[in-house]
Amino acid sequence: MNTNESLQQEIEKWTKKIGEQLDNIETYGTKGREFLTNIKAYVSDSAHFLQKGDLVHSFEAIIWAWAWLEIGEELEFLSQEFVDIKKLRK
Repeated sequence: MNTNESLQQEIEKWTKKIGEQLDNIETYGTKGREFLTNIKAYVSDSAHFLQKGDLVHSFEAIIWAWAWLEIGEELEFLSQEFVDIKKLRK
């Protein structure tokens, strides 16, 4: 596998994972909404660069999206909303 193929696979993997994370994200306050806006902008930028064949910038953008997500969670501006399946079955 060459570098471009490897980079393409990594972009696809991390784009899918962040999409799953964003489906369950909860924001807290103005800062949380700002973080989410920035995350979505980086995901969009990644898709734009990917469409243009610019794999390096696409990968960089998706990594920045992840950084914003992790920092937002650490600072408690964002959190993952989890559903307890056991409670749903009752």
